[in-house]
Amino acid sequence: MITTAQLADISSKIKALGVDESILSQLRQDYQSIHFTYCMDDDIGSYEPVLTETEFNLYLIDGREHCLCLTNNHDVATGIVIAEVVIEE
Repeated sequence: MITTAQLADISSKIKALGVDESILSQLRQDYQSIHFTYCMDDDIGSYEPVLTETEFNLYLIDGREHCLCLTNNHDVATGIVIAEVVIEE
């Protein structure tokens, strides 16, 4: 289970430290029970994020089955995808 309060805290940490792969080690240390992964947002496809920010989106991962999949169900979530949004200038 991943709560909305945890998502808000994680989002704040990402905003403070910057969005890139280096944030993963800090978040893994702070939230040892949550699996974190990083990718670019355009790699996700048509799934809706559970939290949207200007520079990144957060998606929940359901790890109950043999294959990981994205979910919007906080109760079954075991991980978070941090998906960086490329801002075109």
